[in-house]
Amino acid sequence: MPRMTLIEAIRDAMDVSMGQNDNVVVFGEDVGYFGGVFRCTQGLQQKYGRTRCFDTPISELGIVGAAIGMAAYGLRPCVEVQFADYVYPAFDQIVSEAARIRYRSNGEFTCPIVIRMPTGGGIFGGQTHSQSPEALFTHVSGLKVVVPSNPQDAKGLLIASIEDPDPVIFLEPKRLYNGPFDGHHDRPVTPWSKHSLGEVPEGHFAVPLGKASIRRQGSSLTVLAYGTMVYVAEAAAEETGIDAEIIDLRTLLPLDLEAIVASVTRTGRCVIVHEATLTSGFGAELAALVQQHCFYHLEAPVARVTGWDTPYPHAQEWDYFPGPARVGQALIETMEA
Repeated sequence: MPRMTLIEAIRDAMDVSMGQNDNVVVFGEDVGYFGGVFRCTQGLQQKYGRTRCFDTPISELGIVGAAIGMAAYGLRPCVEVQFADYVYPAFDQIVSEAARIRYRSNGEFTCPIVIRMPTGGGIFGGQTHSQSPEALFTHVSGLKVVVPSNPQDAKGLLIASIEDPDPVIFLEPKRLYNGPFDGHHDRPVTPWSKHSLGEVPEGHFAVPLGKASIRRQGSSLTVLAYGTMVYVAEAAAEETGIDAEIIDLRTLLPLDLEAIVASVTRTGRCVIVHEATLTSGFGAELAALVQQHCFYHLEAPVARVTGWDTPYPHAQEWDYFPGPARVGQALIETMEA
């Protein structure tokens, strides 16, 4: 199998989808001629033409609104919002229109759109280029929310998202675009070309939405993570020597509750890790579900390691980022509780 970066895998997923279905269109700010700010759409306009991959004005509301109209007429738009931080002008269109079309039309219409967004920090983007807004979308009935952690999953999940009849929020951890990141910012990054998950199947390859993956097997404690935090959790487990089982959720909605319950029931302990702020973060929902379904098996309180309840700072980025030291401390405290 060829080896790809996360960027290349995402581009390949759109390429495969556009090649198989003429109704798939790609558009957004600078995604056509320029190939996207992170080059995820590079070459697609040259291959498929300006009517299938094109640039738009700087209007997230317009991008998403146009995509919804296209979807109602039978197209399958896969649009890019340049950074997840920029999605808020389009929030009304996503929540009030895209997420509600199937319900409001009693199933007569669906809204098969994908909204791709780079998310998270770790690149010194500051407060307006580093946010992790996934919890805002998991609150909305009618949406699906996907967060891949590696090139293999990114391609398979994006193809599955494009083929899905409902709107999908596809969040791409930008710190993982060129290699897995374990939170040690002072160390060289291992490129995807040297990582097993950098091997990506050629052609059509779909990963079902709603299925988590066990990235590290263990018996002492369960870690629930997604995106960049999967690798931080792996580093923390290795550095503390704790036999932790690490579950990469991959999709937040639909959520693989069965995999979570099976693991926590067996280990009796649970630590939840995400980069977004603590208060009302998706980890709170995960903690509630674990409490509800695994209460009589828990040997310690469910712990959360997250970003702080503050805008993402530029100068103190690594104090905000939930790194291996903070995650490792949570693992130790949960084992000792």
